[in-house]
Amino acid sequence: MTALTTPPLAPKVVAVLAGLQIYTVEDVQAACPCRVFLLLKKSGLSVTLSVFWQLVAVSLRKNVSELSDGERAAWQQKLQEMPPVAVFPPLEEQQKFMQAALVQAALAAEAGEVPVGAVVVHRGNIVAQAYNRCVADCNVSHHAEILALAQAGQVLGSYRLNECDVYVSLEPCAMCAGALMQARVARVIFAASEPKTGAAGSVVNLFANKALNAHTAVSGGVLADEAQAILQQFFQNKRKK
Repeated sequence: MTALTTPPLAPKVVAVLAGLQIYTVEDVQAACPCRVFLLLKKSGLSVTLSVFWQLVAVSLRKNVSELSDGERAAWQQKLQEMPPVAVFPPLEEQQKFMQAALVQAALAAEAGEVPVGAVVVHRGNIVAQAYNRCVADCNVSHHAEILALAQAGQVLGSYRLNECDVYVSLEPCAMCAGALMQARVARVIFAASEPKTGAAGSVVNLFANKALNAHTAVSGGVLADEAQAILQQFFQNKRKK
């Protein structure tokens, strides 16, 4: 492992990267210099494009002056195409809020609905929570995310939820991904992947589509096994009936 040093990076940059658990050249390579640069900006550090080129050069184990025009053009393109990024809460905090979403999923199962639950978190507090109600409401749009967003909008007095995170027990579908992006939700954290309809990377990744003016960062896999177990039990029970 090769530790990040000053120079070439400024001491403030190295300190912020350490806070993001990026300590070595190998960490920068694994995370991608584009993502690392955007994370630095998200963290509140004032950085210029020169820092980006330093990160690229570090990842390639070169000096900035050694970067060719072709390399610069290719990395500039990668930076432009990079999906939205965010500094996500500590895993323990993510698990706490995902547990609340799983409680909603369990309530959905009890009600005979596909067990998906969602909660909206605003400044560290749950302001809305919901589960699928498509069957009960005879409404195909009443997925957990849609209902939770509507509740949060009423509580906060705005449909723009740019200071909110949404935790959902299953990867959002295209309808819900669109709603989450339209609401300008800051971060979406989901538990289990949905290989048939997932629109956060499994089938498509709408959150990464720059043509949709994407602002929402997404992360998956938090308490995925627990969420998957609820889904499997629900469909096993349905088959038995």
